Amino acid sequence: MSIIKVPVLFMGSKGEKTIYTLFDTGATFSCILPENADEIGMIEKMRIPLEVATASRGHYIKISETLRSDFYLDDIRMSDEFMVVPDLSEEAIIGVNTMQKWRIKLDFEHDRVIVDPKVAKLILKDLKK
Repeated sequence: MSIIKVPVLFMGSKGEKTIYTLFDTGATFSCILPENADEIGMIEKMRIPLEVATASRGHYIKISETLRSDFYLDDIRMSDEFMVVPDLSEEAIIGVNTMQKWRIKLDFEHDRVIVDPKVAKLILKDLKK
């Protein structure tokens, strides 16, 4: 498991918030605390909740809500689904599914997060004015 923590701007239907976000290669899903999710956008109930294993052997948590949110790294707009997890150890976590989807790499030597420049070319132009 490898981790880096950096500020990430999240934007949703309710507003925006910069959150120090953990990029964790040991986490499958991206997650966010309920209070942060509520400030950013509409939280949705999952039709069928997930039961997810934690790092503690034999310990599972039930996830029943999600948030779809845009997030920005180096002014590159990305989006994904974040599991809303009460009592999460971090404010937000970007897991490997999101990192693979957006070709995000972790540079541990310089303690930074890198988005593949090819991905930036694929993203539609941001319509903010």
